[in-house]
Amino acid sequence: MTDAPAPRILVFDSGVGGLSVARCIHETLPGAKLVYLADNAGFPYGDQPEPVVIERCTTLIRRALGEIPCDVVVVACNTASTVVLPRLRALIDVPVVGVVPAIKPAAGQTANRRIGVLATPATVRRPYLDRLIDEFAGDCQVVRVGHPALVRWAEQLVRGTPVPEAELREVLAPLERSAVDTVVLGCTHYPLLLDALKAALPEVRHWVDSGDAIARRVQFLLSEAGRDLGAIAGGEHPEPVRAVLLSGEVPHGLAGFMASLGLAVRQIEARWGGLADPVRSTGSV
Repeated sequence: MTDAPAPRILVFDSGVGGLSVARCIHETLPGAKLVYLADNAGFPYGDQPEPVVIERCTTLIRRALGEIPCDVVVVACNTASTVVLPRLRALIDVPVVGVVPAIKPAAGQTANRRIGVLATPATVRRPYLDRLIDEFAGDCQVVRVGHPALVRWAEQLVRGTPVPEAELREVLAPLERSAVDTVVLGCTHYPLLLDALKAALPEVRHWVDSGDAIARRVQFLLSEAGRDLGAIAGGEHPEPVRAVLLSGEVPHGLAGFMASLGLAVRQIEARWGGLADPVRSTGSV
């Protein structure tokens, strides 16, 4: 029996999308404490120059760790994961987990070898997605859809704004025409839209995201560090999120939205970290 404090896990994203990953981590490790860090003053990252994304991510994460030490850092943002991980790992001595679109598990589940990839415009253009498809789904027809509205619709759910059904069906039309049976949710925002996505594409058999795989990776890293996973799995906290740190303002309805995900939060801080001035966006996340 150990009296060691519950491990803390820092989850970072540019907006609320990382909450889908935080939910998976909490379901896997309910005894762990979460810190959610969002650079919503810099949202959306999109086609921002890589140095801007790297500087904002590393600055905020290092400041958060200085204020609230954590055992694992999860970069729950596809755009940031593609550019920031090497620099971040060189700067901190905490294990870092990134996000990769779940092409490999999707290729293992599809029956008709037709896969859709829902991602942001930035992600669908990145060479690393080409490499994942070539390596794991080379025998599949892969249809990519990158639309800037999807992530904004997910952000608007926080305020209680419903997803516009007709516009969503229009965005998803290429997947319907291609009769895909499996869809990869290639942005952490998109699991928050899952109910609306399923209603728009009822023929799809498998919706695949990276949340559970990230949670298992965090579990493995904590085990490697000698943490008592039995105690972590059995000791749920009434407020599993110790703090939400936002570089910008607090979205209306955030605490209630998090509670609906099973992520009750103790405190929320706005304009945290000294990077509250918005970044001029040149694209979508």
